Amino acid sequence: MDRDRSAALSRTRSPIKARRRIPLWAMLAALAGVAAMSQAFRTVATVFAGALRHDFGASAQEIGLFAGAFHLSFATAQIPTGVALDLFGPRRTICAAFLFACLGSAGAAFAPNLPVLAACQVLIGIGCAPAFLGAIVFITNRYPASRFAALSGLVLSLSGIGMLMTGTPLAFVVEQGSWRMGFLALAGVSAVILVANLALVSDEAPQPGRRRAGLAEAFAEVWPLLSERHTAGILLLGGVGYAAFLTLRGLWAVPMLMERHGFGLVASGDVMLAASLAALLGPPAFGLLKPGNRGRRWWIIASALCYAAAFAVLAGSASAIVDVTLIVLLGFLTGYFILQYADVRAAYAEEVAGRAFALFNTAVFLGVALMQGLTGLASSLAAARGIDPTAAAFTVIVLLLLVGIAGFAWLPWPRGPGWGAIK
Repeated sequence: MDRDRSAALSRTRSPIKARRRIPLWAMLAALAGVAAMSQAFRTVATVFAGALRHDFGASAQEIGLFAGAFHLSFATAQIPTGVALDLFGPRRTICAAFLFACLGSAGAAFAPNLPVLAACQVLIGIGCAPAFLGAIVFITNRYPASRFAALSGLVLSLSGIGMLMTGTPLAFVVEQGSWRMGFLALAGVSAVILVANLALVSDEAPQPGRRRAGLAEAFAEVWPLLSERHTAGILLLGGVGYAAFLTLRGLWAVPMLMERHGFGLVASGDVMLAASLAALLGPPAFGLLKPGNRGRRWWIIASALCYAAAFAVLAGSASAIVDVTLIVLLGFLTGYFILQYADVRAAYAEEVAGRAFALFNTAVFLGVALMQGLTGLASSLAAARGIDPTAAAFTVIVLLLLVGIAGFAWLPWPRGPGWGAIK
């Protein structure tokens, strides 16, 4: 009798057991694949820009708006995505959302004009919104707290593979075929990764008695964070730091190399590949720093100033060697962004850490959309006056970086042990 009951129970639970036998590293690898595709999609504009100008007669400003459409939808979806991850778990949230990215990429390949292409970018942005955040939630739920930093850093590094894809490999596809073929290739890879997540990833059963916030409550609970004395400075720098590199990597680097120095598309893709490799090394290097709360802030300020200086040189440079070196160096310096995430984590109470990260991510990607749009506008105005359009774009980036650095340095710092304040 007991043996029969055990056998029946085993048959009933077999699907669950089969899913549980999948090692956590395999699940995390599948989730990292989504994060990698998110990085790929947000940096395609630089490879496609020349072809889109040719096919659609798009201006630099229109290309900037096309690129910014991804980041605008990505940013505005952050807080609802955070709530969905809490309500439904990473697997269902990521798979449901990433389907939009697959459809958006496939649709982009057949877009008849730039507005339709921008609409597809919006779909892709929504689909990629839970990519990195979903992996972080998975790590939080399934691994001990002592491994959080190492594993989240690993996912961040692995996600950089997406930027490698949009270097030489995607440039080769576009040069041999077209930008439409490039979108189709990205759609195919995304579909494979979506199937992998459906097959491999599982969500933990909700804990009994655990209260889950609704969408309206989640939005309401963000406002108290905005009233914190140190939030404005954090968001100001957060909105321009990552945006500066993505605007370079995703929009202006390839046109600059081709128009200023006569590089071909594949040669430009090689430079993007080198910058992406450097970006993989940056986070682990900066992650080794243990400067404390106050020291971390000074490292962030110094790194951001180096960033601004590099863009200032790019604005006035006439040397291909200098430009290529600075692009690769800026890729490595992206590692300081990991210090900004650590700063956010230390600046708020543990019980609101998730909401703080969602708010920070919203600022980051709204900043990307804003910066890409503003640099596109500045480039168009400069070109109409016979001024180097990429120099104008880099000048805008420098000015925005200086505003963000000033806000981060001189607005009130967090209070408490280990913190120092300028004001």
